[in-house]
Amino acid sequence: MHTIRRPRLDDAAGIFELVGAYNTEVIGEPDTTLADIEDELVEPGFDRDEDGWLALTRDGRPDGYAWVCRVGDGDLVDVEVIVRPGVPGLADELWPLVLRRAAELGAELGHDSVTLHIGVYRDDLRKQAEVRELGFEPGTCYHRMRIDHDGPVKAPDVPEGVTLQTGESEEVRRAARAVHQEGFAQHFGFVRIGYEQWYERRQAMSVNDWSQLTLARVDGVPAAAVIGNDQFVADEDCGYIATLAVLPAFRGRGLGRFLLRHAFAADAARGRRGTLLHVDSNNTTPALGLYESAGMRPVLIMDVWRRTLATKPAA
Repeated sequence: MHTIRRPRLDDAAGIFELVGAYNTEVIGEPDTTLADIEDELVEPGFDRDEDGWLALTRDGRPDGYAWVCRVGDGDLVDVEVIVRPGVPGLADELWPLVLRRAAELGAELGHDSVTLHIGVYRDDLRKQAEVRELGFEPGTCYHRMRIDHDGPVKAPDVPEGVTLQTGESEEVRRAARAVHQEGFAQHFGFVRIGYEQWYERRQAMSVNDWSQLTLARVDGVPAAAVIGNDQFVADEDCGYIATLAVLPAFRGRGLGRFLLRHAFAADAARGRRGTLLHVDSNNTTPALGLYESAGMRPVLIMDVWRRTLATKPAA
């Protein structure tokens, strides 16, 4: 018997232990940190009092954690249901709550339907069957790529006509966001958001570091950007490239490879053991080939499953 209530900030440690137990069962090791959970609980767009659920045993141990999070004001909603290994039936209690709230969110935003996305480890056959039974279908898959740094990495020469700026100023951040939005406009699951939402989401992350944003201008015009953070420092001692975007008009000039190598050199200079990133295997650009040719290798695969859900008026 479990009690289901809303998650609180002081539940972070318990949720972290639960998620770690699930990760270890599926991929053999934890794949999150306490800071990741703490950030998740305060993420803009996620209302703990409406969008999350925690299932507790009689002695207060979390055995289930579920949430819904809207992405901007579009019709995309990220969802998750995590249950402790060996606890039967709990997912069946949590999923109706998730689906009901996702439909309510869509209605509140004025959409006739919403598209639900959930990430499932390629190795988690049980959860794949679970989401398929709920009407989800495969959408795309993301490869986690890694390169190891054995000592210093030589920084690449800056191409002629290219100037670099880091993200401490609002002017640079706004230009980088515009590059990101246009560069990813045709990608799977992309939702266009304004600067304030874009900034707020990153600013709320404890791992954010604006000095790891690099904007590349070509003859003074914003052309490409790489955005890194410290998401994988605590557990992997690796840098992380959250975004690498090149505007369509500037592709084919080697800017993506240059910024990738620039990030490698910066991570090595910080003493990081390596650099990680995630890439959509169905990317509209040949990004996976770029990363492999730069020496990165896949270390994990996460499939994104999706379902269209009709909305209903909010109560």
